[in-house]
Amino acid sequence: MNSAANTVDDAEIAKFEAMAAEWWDPKGKFEPLHMMNPVRLDYITSQIAAEYGRDLHDDRPFEGLRILDIGCGGGLLSEPMARLGATVVGADAAERNIPVAQIHAEQSGLEIDYRHTTAEAMAAAGEQFDVVLNMEVVEHVADPLAYLTACQQLLKPGGLMLCSTINRNPKSFAMAIVGAEYVMRWLPKGTHDWQKFITPQELFDLIAKAGLDPVDRKGYVFNPISWQWSISDRDLSVNYVTASVKR
Repeated sequence: MNSAANTVDDAEIAKFEAMAAEWWDPKGKFEPLHMMNPVRLDYITSQIAAEYGRDLHDDRPFEGLRILDIGCGGGLLSEPMARLGATVVGADAAERNIPVAQIHAEQSGLEIDYRHTTAEAMAAAGEQFDVVLNMEVVEHVADPLAYLTACQQLLKPGGLMLCSTINRNPKSFAMAIVGAEYVMRWLPKGTHDWQKFITPQELFDLIAKAGLDPVDRKGYVFNPISWQWSISDRDLSVNYVTASVKR
C-alpha cells in the first residue's frame, strides 16, 4: 500500500482548526480530554515502560526513546512524554494546532518538535520512531487502513503503537454524541460522526492488516457519580485503547 496516499479528511480537520485556541483550557471544548488525560497517561506510560524495560520511578525513564504523537493537537500528550525524557515529535494535519502547541511548550520549558504534517508524509520521508501515540485520531481519517499502515511504517522493528478510539454501538452514540455534544455540551455538535466509530474487533483486524501485532486492549470508563475516568479490562463499550507491536 502506498503510504504517501493522503488519508486526511478536510471536514474533520476544519472542526479541530476551529477549536485550536482552546486546547489548554481545562474547562473549554477539550474538557473531556483533560478529564481523561490522567488515565490515558497511566496506560501509555505503563505500556512503554513494559515494552522497553523502563522504571517509571526514574527521573527521565524514557530517555533515548523517540516518540511520535500523531494528531498531537495542543500537546496534551507530547508534553508529558518530553518531561519523561523522550525525544518527541508532535504532528498534526490541522495547521492552527501547531503554534498553540509550540507556544505552550516554550512556556513550559520543553523542547518538542511540532510539525504541520501527516503520518503518510512522514512515512514517505523515512521517519522512524520507537513509539507512535495514535490517540483519538483513527475515527477522524478518510481511510483507517491506509492511515494505520503509515503508522506501522513509522515504527522501528520492535516498536510500539498505542491507539485509542470510540466503539460503535448504541451506548457510544448515546454517550459520545448525544451526551457529550448535546447534553453536556463538552464538544461542538458534529464533532464526531458515529458511522466512523470503530469496534475493538474491527480495530484489531485493521491493525493486523496494517502489519502490526495487537497485544492488548482496555476500556476507558467514565463514572458520572464520581465524575472520574478509570481503566477497565472488560468494559470497552465506549472509549477504549489498544497496544500493538511491530515484530
